[in-house]
Amino acid sequence: MTLTIHDTLQRRKVAFTPRPGTGPITLYVCGPTVYSYAHVGNARPVVVFDVLQRLLRRLYPERGVTYARNVTDVDDKINAAATAEGVEIGVIAERYAAIYRDDMTALGAAVPDLEPRATAHIPAMVAQIGKLIEAGAAYAAEGHVLFRVKSYPAYGALSGRSLDDMIAGARVEVAAYKEDPADFVLWKPSKEGEPRWPSPWGEGRPGWHIECSAMIEETLGLPVDIHGGGHDLIFPHHENEIAQGVCASGAHEPAAYARYWMHNGFLTMDAEKMSKSVGNVLLVHELVKTVPGEVVRWALLSAHYRAPLDWNAELLERSKKALDRLYGVIQDADRVLGGAPAAGPGEAGSVEAALSDDLNTPAAMAALFAAGDALRSAIGEGDAGAIGNARRSLVTEGSLLGFLQGDPDAWFQGGADDDLSSKVEALIAARAQARASKDWPAADRIRAELAALKVEVMDGPAGSATWRLKD
Repeated sequence: MTLTIHDTLQRRKVAFTPRPGTGPITLYVCGPTVYSYAHVGNARPVVVFDVLQRLLRRLYPERGVTYARNVTDVDDKINAAATAEGVEIGVIAERYAAIYRDDMTALGAAVPDLEPRATAHIPAMVAQIGKLIEAGAAYAAEGHVLFRVKSYPAYGALSGRSLDDMIAGARVEVAAYKEDPADFVLWKPSKEGEPRWPSPWGEGRPGWHIECSAMIEETLGLPVDIHGGGHDLIFPHHENEIAQGVCASGAHEPAAYARYWMHNGFLTMDAEKMSKSVGNVLLVHELVKTVPGEVVRWALLSAHYRAPLDWNAELLERSKKALDRLYGVIQDADRVLGGAPAAGPGEAGSVEAALSDDLNTPAAMAALFAAGDALRSAIGEGDAGAIGNARRSLVTEGSLLGFLQGDPDAWFQGGADDDLSSKVEALIAARAQARASKDWPAADRIRAELAALKVEVMDGPAGSATWRLKD
């Protein structure tokens, strides 16, 4: 099956072709700056590119995939947080990197194969800056090293904007040591109390953009097959990455740095841009305490990744109902079969086809519902073999999107604490005993007691029963 993706650089949908050779397909996605909790907008690229890496592994099993997502662990905001607490920047970075990983895992996102940290690759950054100076693409001035933008004629190709437009639309630092206002920092002196590393240009620290360029070259090699991130990173971050990476390698074309570029759209909160200044930032760390991570994941994937996504209460409600419907049919199948069928491969054609068309997650979700309907039909026909096959196919279809991998009973009982679960199980056992003794009044009383607890009981074959919490 051919994978097509919308390449930001070419501004059109194109067929994906991996780098020649037999090595793994390389995917690099810009990760977090770890100074605080991640908000739900930060989570969108995580789940989008998690789906992409799942799909790549399915389509190219013989080559495999190396998925890298960096961690920016040196930054002005990290410095400020460390100063406020009177600790080293590593304390702040370690804390929030661990929280970030746990929060994204709660959304069903796999841990990347590589998580390069900026502070572990400072020598590679210094070396790459040296190459840029040798190539005439950078210059040292007053303890800084700056990239000479006019040395790279293709600058602006990714964003599609002229240099004048980019200068006008960006926060360009005006400094006397710059040859041109558009030139950007590769290395800068550290201020008093800030972390610092040695370099030929004096002690200091790297600029933000050089971090990714150096880490990609050192951990994955050039060119990387796919480079991804949020739409807000196209300029200046990714534009600058390309310029650095191409000029340092002695190449001329942007494809020498990354063969394809993919960017996800913005997320708004009730139709307003999410912003700390507005006070409408929703933290993933808090959200997953009250909403299942799988529901949050469904909501984040409910719109096409390149389209804007508006976050609101109705979106979460629709996402929960969608998953209830799919887990419900799996639970019904298990009840008819007397348990889940033996594990085995299933068909994933429809979902795979939808995702192969530029990660069309809405179409993939529609295909998932179609697979659920097929399972429902099989249940109605009563053919155990067909039910087992349809159930395996639904779960296999769901795995590409990161859904339906949990136990359906646990899904519906997830809101019950241990005390309630124990009480419900005891009542169900007592009801089963009453039914076995044909004490129908007692069985009815117990069922009424369960209903008062907002518990729905589903009877299965041979006296078995499952239960779920009602909404």
